[in-house]
Amino acid sequence: MKNIVYIILGTFLGIVLYKSEAASWFRIYEMFQFDSFHMYGIIGSALALGVVLVFWIKKSKIKSFSGETISIPDKEKTFARYILGGTLFGLGWALAGACPGPIYILVGAGYWPIFIVLLGAVLGAFVYGVVRGKLPH
Repeated sequence: MKNIVYIILGTFLGIVLYKSEAASWFRIYEMFQFDSFHMYGIIGSALALGVVLVFWIKKSKIKSFSGETISIPDKEKTFARYILGGTLFGLGWALAGACPGPIYILVGAGYWPIFIVLLGAVLGAFVYGVVRGKLPH
């Protein structure tokens, strides 16, 4: 039953992101060309909401659906982790025209060429899993 809730929430999020054009290659291209505020507004509002929610979760000690206390450990603040990882993520996003979330939205919307991007994302995650121990974390 809990999985049904996740499917419904994921479907709702996909519809919202599709209708807001957050999964649009054109909007992503505009963002990287600094031609439009549209995507910066979406990303900025998501970031602000995320910061507030994570702060609230850490301070209130709320429990997950399964009853466990949610614990979000602080991450190590290293230069290489954020610069190298952010650069690789941004390059992949710019080359593919979609970050990981919108890939699934575009597949669901019937854009079949995005399966090539999905395959590349899955392959990239697999390669990361293989070389994770050798990377600066």
